[in-house]
Amino acid sequence: MLKIRLQRSGRKNRANYRVVVAEHSAPIKGRYLEMLGTFDPLVEKHGFVVDIAKVEEWIKKGAKPTNTVARLLKGQGMKGMEPFIIEMKDRKVKNPKEEPEKPAVPAAEAAPAEEAPAEEEKKEEESKEEAKEEVKEEEKKKEEEAPTEEEVPAEKADEEPKEEESKEENK
Repeated sequence: MLKIRLQRSGRKNRANYRVVVAEHSAPIKGRYLEMLGTFDPLVEKHGFVVDIAKVEEWIKKGAKPTNTVARLLKGQGMKGMEPFIIEMKDRKVKNPKEEPEKPAVPAAEAAPAEEAPAEEEKKEEESKEEAKEEVKEEEKKKEEEAPTEEEVPAEKADEEPKEEESKEENK
């Protein structure tokens, strides 16, 4: 099966592509039957140059453009590329917090829907505040249970002579 695809050329960090017709099993940088044009993604205008007549001829012969090439050709104004364009449904969302747009809802139904999230947000904020208060109370209890500064040195004073005595005994 013949494919109209992009073949990378150029140097590192400065890619440009050839639009070629090649056998689908041929290596990406391998031999091709015909070069139809070029594509330079770093040039904003006139970056995609292709001989549309040759592309149409190869499509009539049975060659199928890849998804990327079909999108580029459609952008050039070539008609009939829709069957070759695959929609990207499995696209990952960059920010998972952002929700996809919801379909339009009549105004009567939209108002209660807007109030409900506000109430939920208030409840969440209240629960967060309660949790913070509980943490503060626990910290106060721990501080009360902790030995005072006067008690700590006294205990250390008792421990230090014992250690000295044990050192003397070892000698």
